[in-house]
Amino acid sequence: MSLKQLIIRVRSSFWYLPTVYGIFAFILAVLSMFLDRYLMNQPFYTKIPDLFLSDMNLSQTILSSLATSLLTMTTITFSSILVVLTTYLSQFSPRTLQNFITDHHTQRVLGIFIGGFIYTIILLLLVRKNDNSTLFIVPTLAIFVSIICLGMFVFFIHHVTTWIKVSNLIFNITKKTITSIHKHFVDEQEFREDPPWENWEYDEIQTVKPYSLYSKRSGYIEYIELEKIISQASKDDLIIKLEQDLGKYVDEDTVLFSIWGLRDVSKSKMYSTFITISSDQEPVQDVHFGLQKLVEIALRAVSPGINDPYTAINSINHLAKILSLLGKKHLATPFHYDEHHQLRLIFEKPSFDDYLYECFYQIRYYAREDVSVMASILKALSFIAQGNTQYIRNSVWDFSFYIVEGLNEVKWLSKDRDFLNKLLKSIAKECNKQKKIQELLLKER
Repeated sequence: MSLKQLIIRVRSSFWYLPTVYGIFAFILAVLSMFLDRYLMNQPFYTKIPDLFLSDMNLSQTILSSLATSLLTMTTITFSSILVVLTTYLSQFSPRTLQNFITDHHTQRVLGIFIGGFIYTIILLLLVRKNDNSTLFIVPTLAIFVSIICLGMFVFFIHHVTTWIKVSNLIFNITKKTITSIHKHFVDEQEFREDPPWENWEYDEIQTVKPYSLYSKRSGYIEYIELEKIISQASKDDLIIKLEQDLGKYVDEDTVLFSIWGLRDVSKSKMYSTFITISSDQEPVQDVHFGLQKLVEIALRAVSPGINDPYTAINSINHLAKILSLLGKKHLATPFHYDEHHQLRLIFEKPSFDDYLYECFYQIRYYAREDVSVMASILKALSFIAQGNTQYIRNSVWDFSFYIVEGLNEVKWLSKDRDFLNKLLKSIAKECNKQKKIQELLLKER
């Protein structure tokens, strides 16, 4: 595992920020005690108001009470987190638990509470009798720290009530997915394709049997360092095909790489370090995982036990926003070249048609008789076509026929059918297919 992969895994863990705050609080407590003893020997120490000074017994009482209170607030915070996680698990999706657990606001609040407890308990340990002075200023510092913790507790209650709203959860998932898209895809107009004649290399190497590099563990592919793979392949003068995509589950002895031109088999082990395999799916690079969570929220909302179509519509609207952005990115090129324009990596990615299908095929099936949800899908397709290239519009147009196939299986009432046909006409307009609209419209059964 590379240093970058290790940093990503550590930063996404639940204990990262609380541990940092706890270590910082320990160091701060020791420094506070040294400061207290240093000020004791200064001339202006006697000018400090008695309000801010405490004797040993009062100091121990204050610090003991503060430590107990902070530990109680920490316990309440953990209980609140469990309530949110239970809600996410039962009403939204098990995959959405990570969004709240890995949220830095949640981790930061816990870190401050744990840090405050460690700070007061260490000061309680360090407050002892000494020959020079029987008064201490550190209890006042501990009170200030406790006031900060109290303010963070109020903030956390507000944070929990905000996060437990499904609309905020959907927005947060969409925001993270869009950030991942901007980070890992280039805009279509900024993409500069290599000369097409260079792609003959791929056809040529297909006639040669490659060396297969297998996975050593099972789990989900969380992170792939493409730049390092290309750089190392250039050094070793190899051509590599990445056989698995982000978010895919791999087992032991699953082929990860196909390598052409490998002379020293021992060098192949290095390429395994450029892929992070986790026991659980993590949305580091995986756009699919963000889309999957939005789809699952929509599916849970349209289930008979919950029956909340407006949440499903909200999820579909955000799916449309993500797909519209994906339509403006370059998705298709599987070939990656080094600085000398030599083919080094083959990594086949999903097309825009694949993203469209993965987002809507389950919702179309389970909500096929709900006119409001099906109408939101048609509105989403119309939204995706707006402002995108004709290639994306053609994909939306072709996918609309798939949606209409499902709509034709349901016997709609006249008003519902007219409403859906109106939305289909809007899709035809956005896709520049007005002349073919009759092929798409729902017919009376």
